[in-house]
Amino acid sequence: MTAFHQVTARRGNIIDGAGYAKALRDRLAAHVANLKAAHGLTPCLTVVIVGEDPASQVYVKSKGEMTQAIGMESRTIRLPDTTSEDELLKIVDDLNRDPVVNGILVQLPLPKHMSSLKVIDAINPDKDVDGFHVINAGKLAVGLDGIVPCTPLGSLMLLKDAVAAHGDTLAGKSAVIVGRSNIVGKPMAQLLLNQDCTVTIAHSKTKNLAEVCQGADILVAAVGRPKFIAGDWVKDGAYVIDVGINRIEVATPEGPKGKLVGDVDFDGAKDRALAITPVPKGVGPMTIACLLNNTIKAFCLQNKLPVPEGV
Repeated sequence: MTAFHQVTARRGNIIDGAGYAKALRDRLAAHVANLKAAHGLTPCLTVVIVGEDPASQVYVKSKGEMTQAIGMESRTIRLPDTTSEDELLKIVDDLNRDPVVNGILVQLPLPKHMSSLKVIDAINPDKDVDGFHVINAGKLAVGLDGIVPCTPLGSLMLLKDAVAAHGDTLAGKSAVIVGRSNIVGKPMAQLLLNQDCTVTIAHSKTKNLAEVCQGADILVAAVGRPKFIAGDWVKDGAYVIDVGINRIEVATPEGPKGKLVGDVDFDGAKDRALAITPVPKGVGPMTIACLLNNTIKAFCLQNKLPVPEGV
Protein backbone atom coordinates (compact mmCIF):
# COMPACT_ATOMS: atom_id res chain seq x y z
CA MET A 1 0.00 0.00 0.00
CA THR A 2 1.26 3.47 -0.82
CA ALA A 3 2.71 5.28 2.17
CA PHE A 4 1.17 8.56 3.24
CA HIS A 5 2.98 11.85 2.86
CA GLN A 6 1.20 14.79 4.38
CA VAL A 7 1.31 18.02 2.39
CA THR A 8 -0.33 21.32 3.06
CA ALA A 9 -2.97 20.95 0.35
CA ARG A 10 -5.93 22.85 1.70
CA ARG A 11 -7.66 26.20 1.30
CA GLY A 12 -9.73 26.58 4.44
CA ASN A 13 -11.83 23.43 4.42
CA ILE A 14 -11.41 22.99 0.64
CA ILE A 15 -9.09 20.09 -0.23
CA ASP A 16 -6.65 21.20 -2.92
CA GLY A 17 -6.36 18.10 -5.07
CA ALA A 18 -4.42 19.94 -7.74
CA GLY A 19 -1.84 21.07 -5.18
CA TYR A 20 -1.50 17.58 -3.69
CA ALA A 21 -1.16 16.05 -7.18
CA LYS A 22 1.62 18.52 -8.04
CA ALA A 23 3.49 17.60 -4.84
CA LEU A 24 3.07 13.90 -5.65
CA ARG A 25 4.35 14.34 -9.22
CA ASP A 26 7.37 16.23 -7.91
CA ARG A 27 8.21 13.32 -5.58
CA LEU A 28 7.73 10.85 -8.42
CA ALA A 29 10.03 12.86 -10.71
CA ALA A 30 12.76 12.62 -8.05
CA HIS A 31 12.23 8.84 -7.84
CA VAL A 32 12.51 8.51 -11.64
CA ALA A 33 15.74 10.52 -11.66
CA ASN A 34 17.18 8.33 -8.90
CA LEU A 35 16.21 5.13 -10.76
CA LYS A 36 17.88 6.39 -13.93
CA ALA A 37 21.05 7.40 -12.09
CA ALA A 38 21.33 4.19 -10.09
CA HIS A 39 20.25 1.63 -12.70
CA GLY A 40 20.26 3.32 -16.12
CA LEU A 41 16.62 2.37 -16.63
CA THR A 42 13.53 4.45 -17.39
CA PRO A 43 9.97 3.41 -16.50
CA CYS A 44 7.73 3.17 -19.57
CA LEU A 45 3.96 3.63 -19.73
CA THR A 46 2.06 2.61 -22.88
CA VAL A 47 -1.51 3.80 -23.41
CA VAL A 48 -3.75 2.19 -26.04
CA ILE A 49 -6.74 4.19 -27.30
CA VAL A 50 -9.34 2.87 -29.74
CA GLY A 51 -11.56 5.31 -31.61
CA GLU A 52 -12.00 9.07 -31.52
CA ASP A 53 -13.94 9.76 -28.30
CA PRO A 54 -13.13 13.46 -27.63
CA ALA A 55 -12.91 13.16 -23.84
CA SER A 56 -10.66 10.12 -24.12
CA GLN A 57 -8.40 11.91 -26.61
CA VAL A 58 -7.91 14.84 -24.21
CA TYR A 59 -7.30 12.52 -21.27
CA VAL A 60 -4.75 10.39 -23.15
CA LYS A 61 -2.88 13.50 -24.30
CA SER A 62 -2.71 14.75 -20.70
CA LYS A 63 -1.43 11.37 -19.49
CA GLY A 64 1.33 11.42 -22.09
CA GLU A 65 2.42 14.96 -21.23
CA MET A 66 2.54 14.30 -17.48
CA THR A 67 4.36 10.98 -17.97
CA GLN A 68 7.09 12.75 -19.93
CA ALA A 69 7.16 15.69 -17.52
CA ILE A 70 8.36 13.48 -14.65
CA GLY A 71 11.02 11.85 -16.83
CA MET A 72 9.31 8.58 -17.76
CA GLU A 73 8.91 7.22 -21.28
CA SER A 74 5.44 7.65 -22.75
CA ARG A 75 4.10 5.62 -25.65
CA THR A 76 0.64 5.90 -27.21
CA ILE A 77 -0.92 3.40 -29.61
CA ARG A 78 -3.89 4.91 -31.48
CA LEU A 79 -6.27 2.53 -33.21
CA PRO A 80 -9.35 3.21 -35.37
CA ASP A 81 -12.75 2.20 -33.99
CA THR A 82 -12.90 -0.41 -36.78
CA THR A 83 -10.18 -2.38 -34.99
CA SER A 84 -11.40 -5.86 -34.09
CA GLU A 85 -11.32 -7.19 -30.55
CA ASP A 86 -8.86 -9.90 -31.62
CA GLU A 87 -6.53 -7.26 -33.07
CA LEU A 88 -6.61 -5.32 -29.80
CA LEU A 89 -5.97 -8.48 -27.79
CA LYS A 90 -2.96 -9.24 -30.01
CA ILE A 91 -1.54 -5.76 -29.30
CA VAL A 92 -2.07 -6.24 -25.56
CA ASP A 93 -0.29 -9.60 -25.74
CA ASP A 94 2.65 -7.98 -27.56
CA LEU A 95 2.88 -5.31 -24.85
CA ASN A 96 2.75 -7.98 -22.15
CA ARG A 97 5.80 -9.61 -23.76
CA ASP A 98 7.74 -6.38 -24.29
CA PRO A 99 10.28 -6.07 -21.45
CA VAL A 100 10.63 -2.31 -22.01
CA VAL A 101 6.93 -1.68 -21.29
CA ASN A 102 6.25 -1.51 -17.55
CA GLY A 103 2.70 -0.18 -17.54
CA ILE A 104 -0.20 -0.90 -19.91
CA LEU A 105 -3.38 1.14 -19.91
CA VAL A 106 -6.22 0.54 -22.36
CA GLN A 107 -8.32 3.69 -22.38
CA LEU A 108 -12.00 3.16 -21.60
CA PRO A 109 -14.66 3.24 -22.91
CA LEU A 110 -13.97 0.87 -25.77
CA PRO A 111 -16.16 0.59 -28.89
CA LYS A 112 -19.35 -1.41 -28.35
CA HIS A 113 -18.10 -4.45 -30.27
CA MET A 114 -15.34 -4.99 -27.68
CA SER A 115 -15.58 -6.45 -24.18
CA SER A 116 -13.82 -4.23 -21.65
CA LEU A 117 -13.67 -7.11 -19.16
CA LYS A 118 -12.04 -9.42 -21.71
CA VAL A 119 -9.46 -6.81 -22.69
CA ILE A 120 -8.62 -5.90 -19.08
CA ASP A 121 -8.31 -9.60 -18.22
CA ALA A 122 -5.76 -9.97 -21.06
CA ILE A 123 -3.37 -7.41 -19.50
CA ASN A 124 -0.53 -8.87 -17.45
CA PRO A 125 -1.61 -7.98 -13.88
CA ASP A 126 1.98 -6.93 -13.11
CA LYS A 127 1.64 -4.26 -15.83
CA ASP A 128 -2.00 -3.36 -15.07
CA VAL A 129 -1.34 0.18 -13.83
CA ASP A 130 -5.08 0.95 -13.80
CA GLY A 131 -5.47 -1.72 -11.12
CA PHE A 132 -8.59 -3.17 -12.79
CA HIS A 133 -7.42 -6.76 -13.36
CA VAL A 134 -9.24 -9.34 -11.24
CA ILE A 135 -5.94 -10.40 -9.65
CA ASN A 136 -5.21 -6.87 -8.45
CA ALA A 137 -8.83 -6.51 -7.30
CA GLY A 138 -8.48 -9.77 -5.40
CA LYS A 139 -5.23 -8.69 -3.75
CA LEU A 140 -6.90 -5.51 -2.56
CA ALA A 141 -9.89 -7.48 -1.25
CA VAL A 142 -7.73 -9.73 0.94
CA GLY A 143 -5.29 -7.03 2.02
CA LEU A 144 -2.31 -8.07 -0.10
CA ASP A 145 -0.01 -5.58 -1.81
CA GLY A 146 -1.03 -5.08 -5.42
CA ILE A 147 -1.76 -2.26 -7.84
CA VAL A 148 -4.67 -0.14 -6.60
CA PRO A 149 -7.05 1.68 -8.98
CA CYS A 150 -5.89 5.26 -9.44
CA THR A 151 -8.99 7.26 -8.50
CA PRO A 152 -9.65 5.46 -5.19
CA LEU A 153 -5.95 5.58 -4.34
CA GLY A 154 -5.83 9.33 -4.96
CA SER A 155 -9.03 9.82 -2.99
CA LEU A 156 -7.54 7.98 -0.02
CA MET A 157 -4.41 10.14 -0.13
CA LEU A 158 -6.49 13.32 -0.04
CA LEU A 159 -8.68 11.94 2.72
CA LYS A 160 -5.71 10.94 4.87
CA ASP A 161 -4.18 14.37 4.41
CA ALA A 162 -7.41 16.12 5.41
CA VAL A 163 -7.95 13.92 8.47
CA ALA A 164 -4.35 14.29 9.62
CA ALA A 165 -4.64 18.07 9.30
CA HIS A 166 -7.27 17.92 12.04
CA GLY A 167 -5.15 15.70 14.27
CA ASP A 168 -7.39 12.74 13.62
CA THR A 169 -7.21 9.26 12.04
CA LEU A 170 -9.51 7.22 9.84
CA ALA A 171 -9.77 4.30 12.26
CA GLY A 172 -13.26 3.80 13.64
CA LYS A 173 -14.96 6.36 11.40
CA SER A 174 -18.25 5.64 9.64
CA ALA A 175 -17.76 5.84 5.86
CA VAL A 176 -20.52 5.86 3.25
CA ILE A 177 -19.68 5.39 -0.42
CA VAL A 178 -22.45 6.28 -2.85
CA GLY A 179 -21.72 4.18 -5.94
CA ARG A 180 -20.69 0.55 -6.35
CA SER A 181 -18.62 0.49 -9.53
CA ASN A 182 -15.59 -1.78 -9.90
CA ILE A 183 -13.53 1.28 -10.80
CA VAL A 184 -14.28 3.49 -7.78
CA GLY A 185 -16.96 2.36 -5.34
CA LYS A 186 -15.86 -1.18 -4.52
CA PRO A 187 -12.09 -0.55 -4.33
CA MET A 188 -12.71 2.63 -2.30
CA ALA A 189 -14.72 0.58 0.17
CA GLN A 190 -11.91 -1.94 0.49
CA LEU A 191 -9.29 0.77 1.00
CA LEU A 192 -11.33 2.30 3.81
CA LEU A 193 -11.96 -1.12 5.38
CA ASN A 194 -8.20 -1.61 5.37
CA GLN A 195 -7.96 1.71 7.27
CA ASP A 196 -10.30 0.32 9.96
CA CYS A 197 -13.33 2.35 8.91
CA THR A 198 -16.86 0.99 9.20
CA VAL A 199 -18.00 1.04 5.58
CA THR A 200 -21.42 1.18 3.91
CA ILE A 201 -21.77 1.00 0.12
CA ALA A 202 -24.95 2.81 -0.98
CA HIS A 203 -26.45 2.79 -4.47
CA SER A 204 -29.58 3.43 -6.50
CA LYS A 205 -31.57 0.77 -4.62
CA THR A 206 -30.58 1.98 -1.14
CA LYS A 207 -33.60 2.96 0.96
CA ASN A 208 -33.53 6.26 2.86
CA LEU A 209 -30.32 7.28 1.11
CA ALA A 210 -30.33 10.79 2.59
CA GLU A 211 -30.45 9.36 6.12
CA VAL A 212 -27.65 6.90 5.33
CA CYS A 213 -25.45 9.76 4.08
CA GLN A 214 -26.30 11.96 7.08
CA GLY A 215 -24.75 9.37 9.40
CA ALA A 216 -21.39 9.35 7.60
CA ASP A 217 -18.18 10.75 9.08
CA ILE A 218 -16.72 10.19 5.60
CA LEU A 219 -18.87 10.58 2.50
CA VAL A 220 -17.55 9.51 -0.91
CA ALA A 221 -19.75 10.35 -3.91
CA ALA A 222 -19.18 8.36 -7.10
CA VAL A 223 -22.50 8.09 -8.94
CA GLY A 224 -21.98 10.26 -12.03
CA ARG A 225 -25.06 12.41 -11.43
CA PRO A 226 -24.62 16.20 -11.10
CA LYS A 227 -25.28 17.57 -7.60
CA PHE A 228 -27.04 14.33 -6.65
CA ILE A 229 -25.92 14.58 -3.01
CA ALA A 230 -27.79 17.51 -1.49
CA GLY A 231 -26.05 19.79 0.97
CA ASP A 232 -28.26 18.73 3.87
CA TRP A 233 -27.32 15.08 3.27
CA VAL A 234 -23.86 15.93 4.62
CA LYS A 235 -23.27 15.50 8.33
CA ASP A 236 -21.83 18.51 10.13
CA GLY A 237 -18.09 17.94 10.42
CA ALA A 238 -17.94 15.22 7.75
CA TYR A 239 -15.12 14.68 5.28
CA VAL A 240 -16.48 14.72 1.71
CA ILE A 241 -14.71 13.24 -1.30
CA ASP A 242 -16.52 14.06 -4.56
CA VAL A 243 -15.37 11.80 -7.39
CA GLY A 244 -18.00 12.95 -9.88
CA ILE A 245 -17.16 15.04 -12.94
CA ASN A 246 -20.32 16.15 -14.75
CA ARG A 247 -20.77 18.82 -17.41
CA ILE A 248 -23.92 20.90 -17.11
CA GLU A 249 -25.21 24.02 -18.86
CA VAL A 250 -25.68 27.19 -16.85
CA ALA A 251 -27.25 30.48 -17.89
CA THR A 252 -24.90 33.47 -18.19
CA PRO A 253 -25.41 37.00 -19.56
CA GLU A 254 -23.63 35.79 -22.70
CA GLY A 255 -25.93 32.78 -23.03
CA PRO A 256 -25.71 29.10 -21.94
CA LYS A 257 -22.26 28.00 -20.87
CA GLY A 258 -20.79 24.63 -19.93
CA LYS A 259 -19.68 24.07 -16.34
CA LEU A 260 -18.10 21.13 -14.52
CA VAL A 261 -19.78 20.06 -11.28
CA GLY A 262 -19.48 17.10 -8.97
CA ASP A 263 -21.93 14.57 -7.61
CA VAL A 264 -22.27 16.72 -4.46
CA ASP A 265 -24.02 20.08 -4.27
CA PHE A 266 -20.79 21.84 -3.36
CA ASP A 267 -22.34 25.18 -2.38
CA GLY A 268 -24.82 23.46 -0.12
CA ALA A 269 -22.27 21.13 1.47
CA LYS A 270 -19.11 23.20 1.86
CA ASP A 271 -20.15 24.97 5.07
CA ARG A 272 -21.23 21.71 6.69
CA ALA A 273 -18.16 19.66 5.76
CA LEU A 274 -14.99 19.74 7.81
CA ALA A 275 -13.14 19.18 4.52
CA ILE A 276 -14.43 18.74 0.95
CA THR A 277 -12.95 18.25 -2.51
CA PRO A 278 -14.04 20.74 -5.20
CA VAL A 279 -14.84 19.93 -8.81
CA PRO A 280 -12.72 20.57 -10.78
CA LYS A 281 -9.25 20.54 -9.11
CA GLY A 282 -10.20 17.97 -6.50
CA VAL A 283 -9.94 14.24 -7.09
CA GLY A 284 -9.44 14.57 -10.87
CA PRO A 285 -5.76 15.64 -10.86
CA MET A 286 -4.95 12.80 -8.46
CA THR A 287 -6.03 10.13 -10.94
CA ILE A 288 -3.20 10.79 -13.40
CA ALA A 289 -0.68 11.38 -10.60
CA CYS A 290 -1.57 7.98 -9.13
CA LEU A 291 -1.29 6.38 -12.59
CA LEU A 292 2.33 7.61 -12.67
CA ASN A 293 2.79 6.34 -9.12
CA ASN A 294 1.51 2.89 -10.13
CA THR A 295 3.81 2.77 -13.18
CA ILE A 296 6.88 3.40 -11.04
CA LYS A 297 5.75 0.72 -8.60
CA ALA A 298 5.20 -1.75 -11.44
CA PHE A 299 8.61 -0.90 -12.91
CA CYS A 300 10.38 -1.58 -9.61
CA LEU A 301 8.58 -4.86 -8.99
CA GLN A 302 9.28 -6.09 -12.54
CA ASN A 303 12.97 -5.25 -12.22
CA LYS A 304 13.21 -6.64 -8.66
CA LEU A 305 14.19 -3.24 -7.29
CA PRO A 306 13.07 -1.76 -3.97
CA VAL A 307 9.90 0.28 -4.37
CA PRO A 308 10.71 3.87 -3.32
CA GLU A 309 9.20 5.04 -0.06
CA GLY A 310 5.83 6.61 -0.65
CA VAL A 311 5.07 4.71 -3.89
